[in-house]
Amino acid sequence: MKRIKRNWNIPKGQPLTDFDKRILEFQNRGELVPTRQLIKTPEQIEGIRRSGVVNTGVLDLIEKEIHAGMSTAEIDKLVYDYTVAHGAIPAPLNYEGFPKSVCTSINEVVCHGIPSEYDILEEGDIINVDVSTILDGYYSDASRMFIIGQTSPEKEKLVRVTRECLEIGKEAARPWGFVGEIGKAIERHARKNGFSVVRDLCGHGVGLEFHEEPEVNHYNTHHHGMLLVPGMVFTIEPMINMGTWEVFIDEEDGWTVVTEDELPSAQWEHTFVMTDTGLEILTH
Repeated sequence: MKRIKRNWNIPKGQPLTDFDKRILEFQNRGELVPTRQLIKTPEQIEGIRRSGVVNTGVLDLIEKEIHAGMSTAEIDKLVYDYTVAHGAIPAPLNYEGFPKSVCTSINEVVCHGIPSEYDILEEGDIINVDVSTILDGYYSDASRMFIIGQTSPEKEKLVRVTRECLEIGKEAARPWGFVGEIGKAIERHARKNGFSVVRDLCGHGVGLEFHEEPEVNHYNTHHHGMLLVPGMVFTIEPMINMGTWEVFIDEEDGWTVVTEDELPSAQWEHTFVMTDTGLEILTH
């Protein structure tokens, strides 16, 4: 007999609620369910929401200031200065050795690009700016794509379709559904438009830590994945490539993820909380 992994534990002496019973029904069918710790309290959700306000403010600032001729080091300074001025901490700074306050990923860089005074934005570039914020111990995480001046129709389409993939993934995530539906819907849309979905990186739970469960794959894994229930907070952040989905990590810095064929990539990311009726955006 297959042994079922028990994730949902009832504290001793505590009566079963209807919420408990519903999760246990899925667990007893052999589905992967969240631990109790992944269900955020209303107070925790408000803390994450406040962090998200700062995080969104950072990206709004970048949207106003970004331009051709700007270095990614200048973006990093804007992120750091705004974040600390609002009483918060840039989550990427010194995270597992990451040296900067933001990830700046240009053209064929998929994610985790390290800001540098030598990386100067040029007309036609597309860039992902990925910002994460800690405020009063609560984490938020989001990224946006920016087109520098005028770019090619192919790059414009990639940026647009990637944003559509995020919205489609959001609509596929339903309370008491499964995380696997998100990737299935995203990959269908990407493939329909002639693009591929990066498989080596994923969205994730967030809030009390930078990275929590569940893993949110953006392609069709042909598995249900974790059950999604109200109170869970996580990111959806599809990385969509113009060519192959395969990527490599730059050996020199150990962080920068680049498309294997060096064709452009795009990414959009929001942090969401699952409610009784669907996802609510906490930062974008």
